[in-house]
Amino acid sequence: MLSARPNQLFILALFSILLLAGCDDNPAQSGAQSETPASRPAMSSTRPVLDVYKSPSCGCCGKWMEHLDTHGVESVSHDATQLGAANALLEVPAQYRACHTAVSAQGYVFEGHIPARYVKQFLSELPAGAAGLVVPGMPLGSPGMEQGDGFAPYDVLLLKNDGSTEVYARVNAAAEQYE
Repeated sequence: MLSARPNQLFILALFSILLLAGCDDNPAQSGAQSETPASRPAMSSTRPVLDVYKSPSCGCCGKWMEHLDTHGVESVSHDATQLGAANALLEVPAQYRACHTAVSAQGYVFEGHIPARYVKQFLSELPAGAAGLVVPGMPLGSPGMEQGDGFAPYDVLLLKNDGSTEVYARVNAAAEQYE
């Protein structure tokens, strides 16, 4: 059961653990950013900022981050080899875990290939009792998972603090992912 959203100190501790776990000898080569959540503002002008924890070799994660950046959400990449441990610390239920986990400055979790429009909508609304949003699996045609014209409808789920979920948005067509 999710007790409460992580506070800023917890996020910084998690960040340190993940960065050390995924550390290599040449961070510039791995694409990791040297900036830490504490050394930059929570927002870049009016754009929300997400710290994205992902495998260094995951291509779809990079494509999802490009989608975010193109559609009004700044992403900061952190290569992590212990993503399962991060999900456990953030109390993301196993059935909703994906190939990358993003965390907002406020401690909300965004798991999987969530369209930027829903990240921005969530952060502007901050639904009561919410822990974040999840898109289980890797739906065909979701941001970062584009394969030509292929598309499979999917749900964006609202993850609640008690570990339950409800449908936040239903994406029936690729065009619905964009504003």
